[in-house]
Amino acid sequence: MKIEPREIAEVAATQSAAPRVDLYAGIHKALRAFMADTLLGLGRMDVEDDLDFAQSCQRVAQLLDVCQAHLEHENTFVHPAIEARAQGGSHAVADEHEEHERSILRLVRAVADLMACTRADRAPRAQALYHALALFVAHNFEHMHIEETAHNAALWQHYTDGELMAVHDALVSSIPPGEMMLVMRWMVPFMAPAERLALLGGMRQQVPGEAFGAVLDVVRPHLTAREWAKLMVGLGMGAAAGQ
Repeated sequence: MKIEPREIAEVAATQSAAPRVDLYAGIHKALRAFMADTLLGLGRMDVEDDLDFAQSCQRVAQLLDVCQAHLEHENTFVHPAIEARAQGGSHAVADEHEEHERSILRLVRAVADLMACTRADRAPRAQALYHALALFVAHNFEHMHIEETAHNAALWQHYTDGELMAVHDALVSSIPPGEMMLVMRWMVPFMAPAERLALLGGMRQQVPGEAFGAVLDVVRPHLTAREWAKLMVGLGMGAAAGQ
């Protein structure tokens, strides 16, 4: 897949001229962060340390679960929206989704085989999994770029921001609480401060206080002290929320 600088420039110009609702921005930041962290963790895993070994394998399995769920969400909500007004616009990416599902299945099996193998076989199997996961991550990074350029172009041409928010809200409401909390853990810390504040400020108006507090509890350990202070000021929660 060839990435054209022109594509990046065109999308950047569109956003700077009139920022639009972007169905991909937040979740793709979460996926990139989760993928990169998991790959790095797998690369440094100590196969002789049973706890480190188990936790690293479980992290890969957790990532693969999130990737599979993400594919299903896009297939269910985003691709039908594109096809409804730009027939054929999602076909190329839909084909890649099928390829990703096959890759996820292979990686799930590789993780299971690694966890079940003898201690002597751990190192070579872990290295093989690391290489396979690296290729999966690399392809996903390119894949997400296509969605953020070609798919967004189609969505912005054929939908108003209000209509896109309706698609977004329907998608988000379908996500189980456990999955949503995991997504928040990887999404919020890796957003720009303005994005973080917009997301959590909107969430604060829509969910019960207890649920919002749970999200803050999940996010806070992954923010610097300065990032947390900025967020509290932006939310109008002050120093009391940081105690």
